[in-house]
Amino acid sequence: MPLVRNDPAQYDELAGSWWEPTGGFAMLHWLAASRAEHVPPAPRPDAVLVDLACGGGLMAPHVQRLGYRHVGVDIGVAGLRTAREPGVSAVRGSVLEVPLADGCADVVVCGEVLEHVEDDVAVLAECARLLVPGGVLVIDAIADSRLAGPVAVGIAGLGRGGRHDPARALHPQAPARHRRRASEQASNPSVDADRST
Repeated sequence: MPLVRNDPAQYDELAGSWWEPTGGFAMLHWLAASRAEHVPPAPRPDAVLVDLACGGGLMAPHVQRLGYRHVGVDIGVAGLRTAREPGVSAVRGSVLEVPLADGCADVVVCGEVLEHVEDDVAVLAECARLLVPGGVLVIDAIADSRLAGPVAVGIAGLGRGGRHDPARALHPQAPARHRRRASEQASNPSVDADRST
């Protein structure tokens, strides 16, 4: 029976494949390495990086190298079990209501999330809430572009089996609009709605 597009249950069913570099999650390995390039070294020994929708914890080797305590949040139990193996402090929860304290993170990584949720602005507000003033947000999502469908969803296989719905890809102008709305909703005044990194 085919899965419903964006159904999180499919990640649990593929949990044994998280760490296979040429398996069904191969592109996520590349994306984890790319995200890590945007994370500065930990500013202090107790610095925290919160990894939203962490899945099997593919950011772990990069986070350890940079010196952060890695807290991964996901709704999938099987993925969280896998994420614990490389040292992720796994927390079960939704990206729409993250069960962590305000201002607990020096860095929040929110990769491949916005195209899976109904309320992407609420996710961005959660990111802002979690960050310390001056913290770093690393975010990526599949864009609604001529290349996204054929490359990310077609060739790379992110659309196979319903993992991604091409109709949920973000319009290229969405980030600017979302930053403004999220900073208005968030209680964290450190969110700069006019700056994109």
